[in-house]
Amino acid sequence: MSTPSPQRPLPRLIFASRWLQLPLYLGLILAQAVYVFQFWTELVHLIEAAFGNQQALQTLVTSIGYQGAEVIKLNETILMLVVLGLIDVVMISNLLIMVIVGGYETFVSRMDLEGHPDQPEWLSHVNASVLKVKLATAIIGISSIHLLKTFINANNYTEKVLLWQTVIHVVFLLSAMAIAYTDRLLSASHGAHEEKH
Repeated sequence: MSTPSPQRPLPRLIFASRWLQLPLYLGLILAQAVYVFQFWTELVHLIEAAFGNQQALQTLVTSIGYQGAEVIKLNETILMLVVLGLIDVVMISNLLIMVIVGGYETFVSRMDLEGHPDQPEWLSHVNASVLKVKLATAIIGISSIHLLKTFINANNYTEKVLLWQTVIHVVFLLSAMAIAYTDRLLSASHGAHEEKH
């Protein structure tokens, strides 16, 4: 068995430059920590408001952008908007995990998670195109939550804002469908090419 020839200095340097992405992924981990803090802050305010704390209630009302009659107790609309906000934070956090884990595995270095009981199912066959489709799907989910929040609180938005949010959501949907279709075409042509050889 022949030993691989040593890499020349320039290709070695170019290949090693992938480690410059490491600080970016570490930064995203810090952003994830901020999202966890944000989630727990909102949840604590929600629990306090449910027990009648007026200051916590007003903080929630301000954070969700609810306007209208003065709110003196937690109602179903405010509860729904706050819960949707919490779901939104979780979905963005999931998106961050996909980018951090999938991006690091794809572009920086293998994590050697084979056989680990907590290895995500999608990570075993992750590549740049799979990651793109998963990210597009996650962005549609986040956009759907934002759109639902806007429609629940529609009285506080102009028709123009409602229309543009809907148009942007449809553009996200069409983009994701285009990415998935392109990925499917590329996979099919790659499979046909492999069969020929």
